[in-house]
Amino acid sequence: MSVSDLFQPLTLLHGPPMRNRFMLAPLTNQQSGYDGTASEYDQQWMEQLAQGGYALIQTCATTVEAGGIAFARQLGIHSDAHLPGLTRIATTIRDGGGLSAVQLHHAGHRANPIFGGIPAPASSYTVPGVRAIPTEVVERIRDSFITAAKRAQMAGFDGVAVHGAFGWILSEFLSPELNDRRDRYGGSMENRARLTMEVIEGIRRACGPDFQIGWRLSIERYGLQLDELRELTAEIFNRELIDYLDLALWDSAQVVREGTFRGKSMLSVFTSLPRKGVRVGAAGKIMSAHRAARLLDEGCDFALIARAGILQRDFPLQVMADPRYESPTLPVTAAYLRRGGLSERFINHLRGWPSFVLPGSL
Repeated sequence: MSVSDLFQPLTLLHGPPMRNRFMLAPLTNQQSGYDGTASEYDQQWMEQLAQGGYALIQTCATTVEAGGIAFARQLGIHSDAHLPGLTRIATTIRDGGGLSAVQLHHAGHRANPIFGGIPAPASSYTVPGVRAIPTEVVERIRDSFITAAKRAQMAGFDGVAVHGAFGWILSEFLSPELNDRRDRYGGSMENRARLTMEVIEGIRRACGPDFQIGWRLSIERYGLQLDELRELTAEIFNRELIDYLDLALWDSAQVVREGTFRGKSMLSVFTSLPRKGVRVGAAGKIMSAHRAARLLDEGCDFALIARAGILQRDFPLQVMADPRYESPTLPVTAAYLRRGGLSERFINHLRGWPSFVLPGSL
């Protein structure tokens, strides 16, 4: 397909269509208030993105419980006190012509006590000295995801994206390595997937037929099994439980190195599934117009823009203006990011990423 195909609209099972094939990936930026309240820096960041031509913009990972926090200054949706700031963000995105989603997040065993997090491991051996959370706590966290989705709807967002990647709680429960439970949330793949399924199904019941639901899935690390995840995804597609799958890959072009699908592209493992009306997109080193267009050739419906969107907030508009557009080469100086409008809080966060900000740059 050509770059121009990236600017074709895309219908979703629920709610309004995407105006093109560009979705902003959820990007941790650590610039909210310590209580999770959206700050002026969050608002400025969203104002830049809202004018950037994206079809759908996801927030950063947003805490569904105060104890599920992973990062300092992480955005929250676990309290009604967060609604005014979230409402401003949703309004800003809508005014820019895009759809909006809050990424719902709970860190699970990776919750950070330094920032008030309370580790909530699936198993007793994951975090030294911390026992597995009991069934009633699993159910409470499930309900917190659903309540947070209702808050997102109240704030005016078009939907939510359920964070099921990177070893956070939903991903953790899916992993046979991190989940040795003996209740209905452990053991078989069906049981380990139960928390994810109950969250998604509960959000649909609570938020109704016009609300959009995305699901972020990662495959690497944390003991996750590719064959199992493909089987689960096939069921979710077949039942049309979500509007879109967000495949969070380190590299969207990566190849499976072992097992049943050895030698195949990671994308093809999922894009080859019958998906009915569910849409599929991927993130992972999409730094040019050419690579974004190639994703459509490889079976994706849309492209998730991450680092390229930080470097150039209006990446879709850059691609529209220049079908040969390529992102600036990393690393960049802090001054470059500052000139582009990033806050010092965001820049300091990026200094912790490998090879993003030039060491020692001011």
